[in-house]
Amino acid sequence: MTPLRALLPRLVACLLLALLAGCSSGGDDGGDRAGTPAWAEGMPVAAASEPPAEARRTLHLIDEGGPFPYERDGSVFGDFKRLLPRRERGYHREYTVPTPGSDDRGARRIVTGRNGETYSTDDHYASFTAVPR
Repeated sequence: MTPLRALLPRLVACLLLALLAGCSSGGDDGGDRAGTPAWAEGMPVAAASEPPAEARRTLHLIDEGGPFPYERDGSVFGDFKRLLPRRERGYHREYTVPTPGSDDRGARRIVTGRNGETYSTDDHYASFTAVPR
């Protein structure tokens, strides 16, 4: 048997172990190795820098604790369509993302969870994108 052929089973075993180690969560953040947290599992994910400028400004206001331009900002989000992970009432809060050209609040919102979860919707809660931050 050639030396390379003798090493092949060991190389395959090492590659398999490396692959399996890379697939485990490995940390205690509840997320995967790619940085997606467990609360975002099963939904589209966007980086905090991906939302439009108006959404990034709303995120900044949320981080600063306001002041918010709309009276309903910070109110309880009920998630009646049950698109977000199930939580007790009052867990999620909603904030308006201004829509250029709209003369009302428009359809865009940021919804946050008590433990730092952040979701965005451009279609008035018909769908959500997770925004890990």
